[in-house]
Amino acid sequence: MSLISALANVHSKGQFGDHEGKNDNNLLKISEIKNLLIIQIAQYKNSTVSFETIDIDGLRLKDKSLSVSNNNDTRILWNGPKNWLLVSTKKDLLKNISQNFKETDFAITDLSHSKAIIEIEGKEVKEVLKKGCPFNFNILKKNNSINSTYNGIALTIDMFDESPYKVRIFTLRSFGESLYHSLTDASLEFGFKSI
Repeated sequence: MSLISALANVHSKGQFGDHEGKNDNNLLKISEIKNLLIIQIAQYKNSTVSFETIDIDGLRLKDKSLSVSNNNDTRILWNGPKNWLLVSTKKDLLKNISQNFKETDFAITDLSHSKAIIEIEGKEVKEVLKKGCPFNFNILKKNNSINSTYNGIALTIDMFDESPYKVRIFTLRSFGESLYHSLTDASLEFGFKSI
């Protein structure tokens, strides 16, 4: 069985918006990220297990807002109190997670096929995000993540880098096309390259 991309019907390669006469390096780059393992980890309220001692791919869970634990393959985003989103290129981590997190203490949900992921890179990324999201992006730094909305669509934003800005935006698969249209529309004034 092959996976059908969440943005297969809307994401087409090329240059769009105010791109004429601009260097490729000055354009925003918008792409769809596919084939990642995405796991939601939520600790039950009545659980007394210390999550700080559990190791996932050499990383620990942090219960601090905006925080992201990361290495080259895996990122663990804080989603809320005792709630995390694990994103990894290592598909076999699910087995490790199932062994380390007991059913009596944690709810583990595989969201890999239920999310659309849009990556935007460039110096104007924060300006694009400010157009539809009420968050103060001046405080968002590298290895921070937030949950918010963009033009009414619930999403998670993971800040990968600051030079240039690079974010991954996660939303429910069913909202993927609408979010893609909103983000690309907001990017037109800066010019963008869809890759």
